[in-house]
Amino acid sequence: MKRCKMKEIKYSAKIEKAPFTFIELKKAAALALQGFSQAEIKEKAVRDNIFQATTDDRKKELARIVLKRMQALDEYLLQQLVNGSAATGKLIVVYAIMKTDRLFFEFMNEVFKEKLIIRDYTLADKDFHIYFARKKEQSERLAAWRDYTFYKVKQVYIRVLFEAGLIKDKKSREIIKPLLDQSLVGKWLSRGDGMIVNILRGLN
Repeated sequence: MKRCKMKEIKYSAKIEKAPFTFIELKKAAALALQGFSQAEIKEKAVRDNIFQATTDDRKKELARIVLKRMQALDEYLLQQLVNGSAATGKLIVVYAIMKTDRLFFEFMNEVFKEKLIIRDYTLADKDFHIYFARKKEQSERLAAWRDYTFYKVKQVYIRVLFEAGLIKDKKSREIIKPLLDQSLVGKWLSRGDGMIVNILRGLN
């Protein structure tokens, strides 16, 4: 994947269209490791409906998002996603989302990490409200979004964190600090992703 700074990625609400994609990304990664190209995986997504979508448009949309996230992973991370533990695989999906979704990355850095640092292990509605209000002040693009868009994004973030095992449930939203495999940490550090390691460890 071409390396770019997070600030070069435009804010987007596309996460609504494909919240977590653990199963889908794992399927795509398995095909990539077998030697299938991105174009071939996209073709299989449309022709064979490997991601179990309901319409042709949805097949194409899901394939685009999954393949974009997969571009954030190297062969080692693909191998860990396919053959490693479910817990490790889910953290790799969170990593891929953070690498491709600026607003989610900044949420994890500015809200989730700070919660771990101050040992306040509950994500309250006000945390999302304050975060989105701050982002609207910082970005004309986000200032133009409707309130309903932020509501939907909030719901997706909660779902992602729950499915990744980073919160206990969707109602109380009690944060669970992940146990990071040291080989995974080493890989992320070697790729220049120390910020993501610090986010998940709750370190500045």
